[in-house]
Amino acid sequence: MSLPGDASMGSPEARLLIAEDDPDLGSSLESFFRRNGYEVHHVTEGEHALQEMTTLPPYDLVLLDVRLPEKDGFEVLREARQAGVDSPVIMLTVKDEHKHKLRGFDLGADDYVTKPFGTEELAARVEAVLARSRSSLPDTGDVYSFGNLTVHFSGDTVAEEGEAIELTDLEFDILEYFIKHRGRTVSREQLLRDVWGISGDITTRTIDRHVASLRKKIEPAPDDPTYLQTVYGIGYKFVEKEDVESRGSSENSG
Repeated sequence: MSLPGDASMGSPEARLLIAEDDPDLGSSLESFFRRNGYEVHHVTEGEHALQEMTTLPPYDLVLLDVRLPEKDGFEVLREARQAGVDSPVIMLTVKDEHKHKLRGFDLGADDYVTKPFGTEELAARVEAVLARSRSSLPDTGDVYSFGNLTVHFSGDTVAEEGEAIELTDLEFDILEYFIKHRGRTVSREQLLRDVWGISGDITTRTIDRHVASLRKKIEPAPDDPTYLQTVYGIGYKFVEKEDVESRGSSENSG
């Protein structure tokens, strides 16, 4: 596949993981996307790809080859999604059969590109998937309610049936971050980076203590949290009230 010069691409500083075992193609793609403003990491083995995908902060997008050694791309994607990784994934494959595409989509792939492909096509698909991913973050507005609680973001206040709940500034910032990323797994490293504004300078136990304290103030049963759930080995996920209600209905019907 020939690669042209710099393309006009609109995602500066997006983090891109390329999992491609063909060294020439992988290196060419890495160089191409770096020239166009991406932060790129290239791996050639399935196990390494899975490690990168589950080591956070998350990648903004993953180009995942199906034919990887050790673990194929389907297995990597399956295990990554099971681990709570929600980075968008574009599968790269030489297989053009319909059944392979369906398998990828069933496992949580966002798009599918068949080799050989043109760079312009791949670049356009990367941009389109990134745009969809960024626009999918739900709009919270100024007020968000869950359970018996109401959060007013402009006033930095939380109330339970009209009664104010005292949160520290940091606890409120953590809660706001979870709500605005609700439904997505948030790693401890993300919280360090985006809420604390630092990178690895305090232990993850400190984060866990703050989350535990927040749970005591917002959860009906802090030891069995309904909303702020643990994703073991990664971090936490704020579950929307509709998801909790749906889960409860499903359990009752079963």
